[in-house]
Amino acid sequence: MGEIVGTRMVEDGRTAREIFDAVMANPSRAKFGFGEKLAIVNVDFQNAYTQIDEFKTAYETDPRQIEHTNTISRLARACGMPVIWTHVAYMDDGSDAGVWGTRTDTPDSLQNIKVDSRRHAFDDRCEIDPRDAVYTKRMPSAFFETPLQSLLVWHKVDTVIVTGGSTSGCVRATAVDSLSRGYRTIVPIETCADKHASYHFANLTDLQLKYADVEPVQTVIDWLEARRD
Repeated sequence: MGEIVGTRMVEDGRTAREIFDAVMANPSRAKFGFGEKLAIVNVDFQNAYTQIDEFKTAYETDPRQIEHTNTISRLARACGMPVIWTHVAYMDDGSDAGVWGTRTDTPDSLQNIKVDSRRHAFDDRCEIDPRDAVYTKRMPSAFFETPLQSLLVWHKVDTVIVTGGSTSGCVRATAVDSLSRGYRTIVPIETCADKHASYHFANLTDLQLKYADVEPVQTVIDWLEARRD
């Protein structure tokens, strides 16, 4: 056989965090970068996923996650750039969750997040402005069957900042859909959260290598502050 130029799957004993740190320390690909106008898409900052003292489904990674998200959202508004918030909820019978809602059926299950319930409500720490767009979604991506794409086209957005949770679920799905629609996509590290460090850092690594620029939130803050009126 000749020399192998591809890669057999690597198993080297490193943790997901160690791999992420190595990838971030030695970037091997050009960044997508910022364009001319961005939108902040804040995914599922609702009690079901943020209130760790109240719900089994909630999780916390960076305790300042919502604070950081509020900061970049506030700066985006000051620059005349759109801010969008999504949260998840379903009909009383859960049928609009489709097959996604069939794997478990407990009070904590996805399809049992009901419209206008405590689990559906946004975390009180979220600074949602009357100018912001708010969508209830039913599937992982913020783009799926919501008006998000039309809103971004109207605002002539070319860059999408994705925050929220979970990193391995709805953040990843939204980021992949964002790139697939031709948007420069940026995921600020401190604004995302997941239940386990392995899920969180493995997916940040995957996003960085394939679908998005994974950046410190300060990078987004600096870009926005440079464009304030």
